[in-house]
Amino acid sequence: MSRAIDTRDAVAVEDEVHSIYANLFPGTASEFVRTAFGWAARCFAGGHPDYLPIDARYHDLEHTMQGALCLARLMRGLHAAHTAPALTVRAFELGIVAILFHDTGYLKARSDTEGTGAKYTAVHVGRSAAFAESFLAPKGFKPAEVRAVQNMINCTGISTDLQAIEFQSEQERTLGYALGTSDLLGQMAAPDYIEKLPVLYQEFAEAARNAPAGSTHLSAYRSAGELMRNTPVFWEKYVLPKINGDFQGLYTFLGHPQPDGPNEYLLRIEANIARLRQLAETAGYA
Repeated sequence: MSRAIDTRDAVAVEDEVHSIYANLFPGTASEFVRTAFGWAARCFAGGHPDYLPIDARYHDLEHTMQGALCLARLMRGLHAAHTAPALTVRAFELGIVAILFHDTGYLKARSDTEGTGAKYTAVHVGRSAAFAESFLAPKGFKPAEVRAVQNMINCTGISTDLQAIEFQSEQERTLGYALGTSDLLGQMAAPDYIEKLPVLYQEFAEAARNAPAGSTHLSAYRSAGELMRNTPVFWEKYVLPKINGDFQGLYTFLGHPQPDGPNEYLLRIEANIARLRQLAETAGYA
């Protein structure tokens, strides 16, 4: 079983991801993981000269930490299974950068004082990819590396056509699918996922008021209660087919230890879904 990590503690997540990195690549003395986490923490805290601190209440730094921890564990599973092509140091690093920056599209420019970053939900993936390029290129990332990070970020779009993403290698595709998997599972496995669903609804409601025409999924719910009632359907009809089909079942590499260890993420999600069903039956939703 993996060590329990409180994803509200970004330093604890950083320590765990760095530990996984060091164990996978024991000859590597790099502090890259700690540097990348520092970049993300400063951006979300308002340390970027052009952007305000994150004010989206669901897609906040903790949400990013949930995804980052899940992705590091999934990459550990891929490495342990000796999948081909073999996971390289740089591939691991680019995957971590991509998950750390995948929701920077919720950040607001310093001149943007209306609403919260949730208003960018419908376009946040593209904004995140653009932010990543503007941030990473000046730090010496090669154009192909920036493109790899952007391609991985694009895998998180709820309506993205994955076949249209021009991956530069099969490993990049695998890591993009791993990132998309981790973005979904990391949040849904959280112990307070159910309690945060009303916050997510508020983000959707703000996004719907600001969405371009055609973004119908943002206005699919009329209340937080309706979102909560429909979350088990979302799990069964969208997430499970997505992670099994589009994302090629990579979640199975979250079993720890490999190859037959328990998949803690699925177990926690199934417990959350069971609790939602029980709440719907006993108490109902407003």
